Amino acid sequence: MKTEYLYKQPKTLLNKGTGFLTGYSHSLNPYTGCAFGCSYCYVRKMPVSLFRNKEWGTWVDIKKDAAEVFRKELLRARTKGPVTIFMSSSTDPYQPIEHKERITRSLLEVMAQNPPDFLLVQTRSPLVRRDIDLLLRLGEKVRVSMTVETDLDEIRKHFSPQAPPIQARLKTLQLLKEAGVQAQAAIAPVLPSSEAFPDKLRPLVDRICIDDYFMGDGSSGKRTKQMGIHKWYEPLGLEEWHDPSAYQIVYERMKRVFSAEQIYISQQGFEH
Repeated sequence: MKTEYLYKQPKTLLNKGTGFLTGYSHSLNPYTGCAFGCSYCYVRKMPVSLFRNKEWGTWVDIKKDAAEVFRKELLRARTKGPVTIFMSSSTDPYQPIEHKERITRSLLEVMAQNPPDFLLVQTRSPLVRRDIDLLLRLGEKVRVSMTVETDLDEIRKHFSPQAPPIQARLKTLQLLKEAGVQAQAAIAPVLPSSEAFPDKLRPLVDRICIDDYFMGDGSSGKRTKQMGIHKWYEPLGLEEWHDPSAYQIVYERMKRVFSAEQIYISQQGFEH
């Protein structure tokens, strides 16, 4: 899938935390659009995608000079109260173009100089390991939330062929732990996985977040239903995994190796 890249000059970077992100004062998106183009991404049914009239995953806007805009906004926001940031809510801050453009790194550099009260970095990309030096400077004020929807790469390839391999994500969690960066595994959305999944995560993280379409797409599953995601399960013969109760399969498995205090469900798992 070919992706079109455009440079845009942003007027603002920080957006007020609303809806699913009411636990945060702000959300922060270094890019608009996402080249990973996951089949189940709820952003496909949000205005940012619908008004574009192009297939989600085929376009990305690069926010030029984002760091300078963000620096001023962050200073201004700090005068009004605690600043807690969710990065990112409608894109992946470490999608492939970040290798070249380094927009996300430039924003982290600003935060390393003037830390927010808390930052959650939500990604599915191993590229986050590049910025361990900056994440360490934020110390207890940052957590990396690495999406690991399944432990089966053949399932990942079916639902999100452009996204990074599962093993690379697990390796990244290992590197974050070894470096001393707070991290969690976000099983979001819950995809079919094996009984060995918990044992693969146990050495890597002390915190798990489990979320699905029905709890986590911001519309009680309506956006996902409009996309016809259930059809993706039929060729695999795994329709039972597309059900509001399917997350409980994963939850029960995780409880075998993680304590109840280490497992978070949906929105609470993304909060600080």
